[in-house]
Amino acid sequence: MIRIEENYPLLTHNTFHLQANARYFAEYGSVEELTELLSFSWIKDYPVFHIGGGSNLLFKGDYPGIILHSAIKGIEKVGEDAQSVLVKVGSGEVWDDVVACVVGAEWYGAENLSQIPGEMGAAAVQNIGAYGIELKDIVDSVEAVESATGKIRVFNSAECRYGYRESVFKQELKDKYIITHVILRLKKSPVFHLEYGNIQSELAKAGCSITLKNIRQTIIEIRESKLPDPLKTGNAGSFFMNPYVAIPKYLLLKQEYPQIPHYPVSEELVKVPAAWLIEQCGWKGREWGGAGVHDKQCLVLINRGEATASEIVDLAANIQASVKEKFDIDLTPEVIYV
Repeated sequence: MIRIEENYPLLTHNTFHLQANARYFAEYGSVEELTELLSFSWIKDYPVFHIGGGSNLLFKGDYPGIILHSAIKGIEKVGEDAQSVLVKVGSGEVWDDVVACVVGAEWYGAENLSQIPGEMGAAAVQNIGAYGIELKDIVDSVEAVESATGKIRVFNSAECRYGYRESVFKQELKDKYIITHVILRLKKSPVFHLEYGNIQSELAKAGCSITLKNIRQTIIEIRESKLPDPLKTGNAGSFFMNPYVAIPKYLLLKQEYPQIPHYPVSEELVKVPAAWLIEQCGWKGREWGGAGVHDKQCLVLINRGEATASEIVDLAANIQASVKEKFDIDLTPEVIYV
């Protein structure tokens, strides 16, 4: 059943825990309900913004239009071959519940993405990633509804045009399609990626064998050790994207900062960790009104309890200015301002 509420509080729909209201909030539980909702004539009188779990949003104030939210559920195997299985996931499923389910079934590929907050639909828009894996690596296809017509379209992985925290749904087709299901292609046999971060060393330290469940548990423990729990401390995870830097510029920076870390992207570009840049500018653990920079991971901006949206926005802007002044590198927010 379609759920529509007026003057709806969004406090529980954003992990920054910011007070904001939506003029209308509309939730649907099936493709049929979504197409019916989109056919309502009054919808066209308001701006529309679709959200997932709100783990990548910063509401700067009340939203004057309609907030849409998917409650489409379901995690179902829909195909397989000798090497892999296809798993169809509803866009309203909590992402980490999906990972727990496929790990429990001993299907490989999603385990490095454990405990990333958010929902399936938004994860596919954002192309979430962690520990050397991105969602694009396991997406087979995406089912979506065209907002203007209600027509269903299936996008194969290539058509999604995935890049670093990017997809066609954030660029050319922004606001034009609403994702309803994501079909994941997962391996039946182990294909582990343990070279990123300290996964392998933590497994060894704990004396754990390299199994699917142990890798998931280790990644959860690593994330819990350095990232604040959004249920307790308002945050949206990594606030900034890691910038790409041209190799000649990186080599000049390395002369001045020999310890600057980097990860090769192509023959022309390297990726420099935004957290390192921010820490070198002295922001780790600093407070800004009710906002602040996390003292264990300075890529995370936090609501210390009573932060306003403007304080978080100002803090982010000042961090960007510091990094630009010191390194001549532009930081781009990963978080979406609404």
